[in-house]
Amino acid sequence: MPTREELAVTVRTVISDVLGTDPADVREHTNLMEDCGIDSLELMEIGARLERVLRLRIEPDDLTRARDVGHAIDLLRLRLDRPV
Repeated sequence: MPTREELAVTVRTVISDVLGTDPADVREHTNLMEDCGIDSLELMEIGARLERVLRLRIEPDDLTRARDVGHAIDLLRLRLDRPV
């Protein structure tokens, strides 16, 4: 299982790939909806890519209920600790 830091790098990289930004621009406190203007299709793409990379089933609520990138990382970490 990846460390939280490794998971954070993965999540930031996937988000930046989908949004076409630099991973350094995606921080723990970044709110994808408010700060990046992400739409539902982009969020679904992020979820699908994370599922492939992490080999983990991600429920849509796992990403939509996240307040910011850091919260999404924590939610995914919990999912990795207790796979469904």
